[in-house]
Amino acid sequence: MQTSLLQNKVCLITGTARGIGRAIAERFAEDGARVYANDIQVEEINQWTEDCSKKFETLIKPIGFDIVDFPAVKEAIMHIKKEEGRIDVLVNNAGIVTYELLGMIDFNSLRKMFEVNVIAMINLIQITSRIMIRQNGGSIINMASIVGLKGAKGQLSYSATKGAVISITKSAAKELAEYQIRVNAIAPGMVATERLLNIMKNKFEDRTKDIGYKRLATPEEIADACSFLASDRSRYITGQIIGVDGGFIL
Repeated sequence: MQTSLLQNKVCLITGTARGIGRAIAERFAEDGARVYANDIQVEEINQWTEDCSKKFETLIKPIGFDIVDFPAVKEAIMHIKKEEGRIDVLVNNAGIVTYELLGMIDFNSLRKMFEVNVIAMINLIQITSRIMIRQNGGSIINMASIVGLKGAKGQLSYSATKGAVISITKSAAKELAEYQIRVNAIAPGMVATERLLNIMKNKFEDRTKDIGYKRLATPEEIADACSFLASDRSRYITGQIIGVDGGFIL
């Protein structure tokens, strides 16, 4: 149902080609936001962003850059600032994941995952928060994970990066509160993205029995939580890690 929850808020969302990121971009557009949808493969998002713009009668604009390319990140954020005059919401959704036991960890992959999931996120927060400080407000939403809170067998590397995201969220929230900038994180459980469904089919037994709701989350359910944190309805909430996990027990 189309709402005005985010009417005219200028939002940058990373990693929107598919899955959770795409669902967030679509939900924000449905809620009236002006969305800049990022992905490294911008050609993958050109058509659906155009269709979404028409459907919800708002701006949803593809913006291509690699989040680990610091000059490209700065250029893109300054471009949004020049076009819109402000940035109200940053959603740090882009990330990579691996599944490997402790004894099989590839340290080159581990370094790459920290570069993408942690270092790039800090840079995005740093640059965007400078704009938000000048406009005296904003909302930053980081994508954590339930494994960052609880740990997971076979995901030490990934859970380490998501544990870092949780610490980043809490520390940034403390630093930026005086500027009326809220920093929160979503910690999804198991979400029915195409990637996870393929992994479960090939490597894992059915894990839904460990979930209180006995089913996987949908990307749209994660997007709903993001929309709440982006909106003024969460204006007094900061430094929180919100689990969207259906009662998941690891």
